[in-house]
Amino acid sequence: MTAQDIADEIRAFIAAEFLAGEDASDLTDDYDIVASGVIDSLGLVRLVSHIATAYRVPVDGIDITPDNFRTIAAITDLIGEHSEPVAA
Repeated sequence: MTAQDIADEIRAFIAAEFLAGEDASDLTDDYDIVASGVIDSLGLVRLVSHIATAYRVPVDGIDITPDNFRTIAAITDLIGEHSEPVAA
């Protein structure tokens, strides 16, 4: 899975879970989803749970700071750094 694939999936998850019925066209890789209020503290917990499950990122290995979840690009980088390789 490429970084762009991850970014696209995270974007789709955020749009479906937090922007249902709203225009998600502004949800670019560098759009600040924290400052804009797209994701609040409860939303962050849901997003971390999704990342842990979908990308095999150990929750205790995630540095849960706003900067790591501020943009789709930051989230994609976090996943790339912490995901466990899938056995072939």
